Amino acid sequence: MQNEEQEDNTQYAVVVNHEEQYSIWPVGRELPLGWQEDGKQGSKDECLAYIESVWTDMRPLSLRKSMGE
Repeated sequence: MQNEEQEDNTQYAVVVNHEEQYSIWPVGRELPLGWQEDGKQGSKDECLAYIESVWTDMRPLSLRKSMGE
């Protein structure tokens, strides 16, 4: 018996937290505390590609600030 992957038709929103860390979240679901939408929505692949292009420094904001001082 062959397992077939189900196609993911979910629309996602790119979300970001106060440390400028990115993730994706299904559109229409209540966001977890501390996260806000970035403005980009689309398929999972589109959102992950967007995150890859904008999240170029994986260090949390607080660490980047402390290292810059």
